[in-house]
Amino acid sequence: MAYDILPLLPHFRFEGAFETASEIGAGNINATYHITCRLPDGGKKEYLLQRINTYVFKDPVGVMRNIDLVTRHIERAYRAQGVDPARRVLRVIPTREGGLFHRTDTDDYWRAYNFVTGATAFDRIESPAAFREAARGFGEFQRLLTDFPAAGLAETIPGFHHTARRFETFEASVRADRAGRVKDLAEELAFLRERKDMMCEIVKALEAGRLPVRVTHNDTKINNVMIDDETGRAICVIDLDTVMPGSALYDFGDAIRSGAATVIEDDPDFDKVAVDLTLFEAFTDGFLSEVKGILTPEEIERLPLSAKVITCEQAMRFLTDYIDGDLYYKIRTPDHNLVRARNQMALVRDMERRFGEMQAIVKRYAAKV
Repeated sequence: MAYDILPLLPHFRFEGAFETASEIGAGNINATYHITCRLPDGGKKEYLLQRINTYVFKDPVGVMRNIDLVTRHIERAYRAQGVDPARRVLRVIPTREGGLFHRTDTDDYWRAYNFVTGATAFDRIESPAAFREAARGFGEFQRLLTDFPAAGLAETIPGFHHTARRFETFEASVRADRAGRVKDLAEELAFLRERKDMMCEIVKALEAGRLPVRVTHNDTKINNVMIDDETGRAICVIDLDTVMPGSALYDFGDAIRSGAATVIEDDPDFDKVAVDLTLFEAFTDGFLSEVKGILTPEEIERLPLSAKVITCEQAMRFLTDYIDGDLYYKIRTPDHNLVRARNQMALVRDMERRFGEMQAIVKRYAAKV
């Protein structure tokens, strides 16, 4: 294991005697371990122990405060509905002193959660029905938090989806040209500059008050929803580090970008890159089944736009990192970030071609009784 976790265990209110620990390899940010404890009656309790990556999350105290507030709110909402929240929401396991995390002498921040048993987080979409169920899970997350005061949450990654600021960062990188790569990127630079206004539409609408500020997850990949092994139902949304104030459109758009594309985001065969409208329809159906009575008409109308905005934003982030010399994203080849950027640009182009169809799908499911 990457860390010696045994000295950490006594700091948390785990029930039972420690029995086993195994590292969970999924996820690129935090170090995560599955802990099993044996109870006196022979039963067992399972937990997650996780080291917060403070390079990415520079305010771990704010991160944990957000998570605690949001998960407690969801738990209360389930109890009010008569639903047992035990497997439906992450629960922060307090430290012996009652804190939300343990800070080590080396300035590492560790936290613990309940382990959601009998459920799986899938890395790949098995079927449109599975994608619809993941969408319903993210929609339920939105619905349960609709009455939560989003403004009271910390911004765990400042400007995460503030595309206007990201565009300024992109242009600053172009001017600096640290890796000497800009001379070969005329087509890519023109692509992003032509779409600057489109990319900034959601931010401008938020700032003008035309869109409401909501609690948003901001990382709506399919593997951030736990699916019950027996029923196939979405039961718990996980990976809450990026929960913060934003727009529900961010969650919809990122899910379509990451889940409804025909190929993975670093596939170099750009002719194969497209939005799968069957998957788009499945996600729209599942998401709106939970939130269409909550979202405003303008939010619903802008759902197709959000897919273009978030995909174009991601293309800009990949290209910015390529221009900077690959400082942020892990790469396997020298042009990996450039391939990613071009892949996402190809996806945006296809979304632009299919935009009318995407709008029609959203209208159909928004009108569904």
